[in-house]
Amino acid sequence: MQQTQMETVLGCEELDEALRFFTDDLGFAIDVISPADNPQRVTLSGHGSSIVLLKDPDLAPGRLRLVCQDPAAVADGKLELVAPNGTIIELVPAEAPLEIPELVPTLVVSRIADSAGFGVGRAAMKYRDLIPDRHGGRFIASHILISDGGPVPDYVHHHGVRFQLIFCHAGWVEVVYEDQGPSFVLQPGDCVLQPPHIRHRVLRSSAGLEVVEIGCPAVHDTLAEHEITLPTSRIRRTREFGGQRFVRHVASDTPYVESQLRGFEHRETAVASATDGLAGARVVRRCGDITGATIKHDGEFWFGFVRNGSLTLDLGESAETFGEGDSISVPAGRSIAILDASVDAEFLNVSLPG
Repeated sequence: MQQTQMETVLGCEELDEALRFFTDDLGFAIDVISPADNPQRVTLSGHGSSIVLLKDPDLAPGRLRLVCQDPAAVADGKLELVAPNGTIIELVPAEAPLEIPELVPTLVVSRIADSAGFGVGRAAMKYRDLIPDRHGGRFIASHILISDGGPVPDYVHHHGVRFQLIFCHAGWVEVVYEDQGPSFVLQPGDCVLQPPHIRHRVLRSSAGLEVVEIGCPAVHDTLAEHEITLPTSRIRRTREFGGQRFVRHVASDTPYVESQLRGFEHRETAVASATDGLAGARVVRRCGDITGATIKHDGEFWFGFVRNGSLTLDLGESAETFGEGDSISVPAGRSIAILDASVDAEFLNVSLPG
């Protein structure tokens, strides 16, 4: 069956008043009116949609949502109007304001052996939640798995976020980003900073790909992009998206430097400079005597994901050992002593501020 367009049918008891409202107040245009001597049906178009006003008191007046390009016209992010026929018109801003929930700091330990496994998420990717309480909805950390290699059923999209980082833990994944040139492959230890609303797409992956994604806020919009295709024709490495620059960190090109954490060294990812200090990300590994090594911060977020080896941490009530795939989120002001670390211990650390 060939289809040309979709219409929304709205009932009304008095057609004239409703018609004036939809044309004069909302800016719809009349396409069809029938019959001319005693109108019972009017087809209107506007705002990317088509509606039919049908003179039928038994038909529901319905509800419409219109996207408003002028944020100032929408009070408190939402405004409702009621048409004479009873149709509720909800005006919403074209881009909803980003809401950052109040931080609820907690100590969160996530063990891969204790997890319920991976649930299926967007584009057939499997997700494991590393911070179930989301710190009140402010942060999310996900361990993402693609079991089967090959093309990924993704599409060009972007995210309404304050911060978002993707770290490749195992396998490889081919991705492409707006204004950043041709597609490239993330290898284990590589990561990208995805600034707010940068268009991107996941193209292909190895079997058994594992990435860690950290974002703020926990709940945010993923918006499909229907106009921009990737890669874009121009390259603008220093372009800012929402006040941040894109970062591609290549592990093999980055040397380790001395860390403030005793007995450890780290690779910096340039996330701190690209976000103007909002966030930081680094890969930390053992390099010497860890006596006295303590994790403590006074920021809003400190997250560690074990990539290799093991770490034994003093959590206060107990000493616990963390292995590959385990993670911990530490609230501000709490001291976590590192009691032991294998010679090959290595972990990803993400913090806000950087």
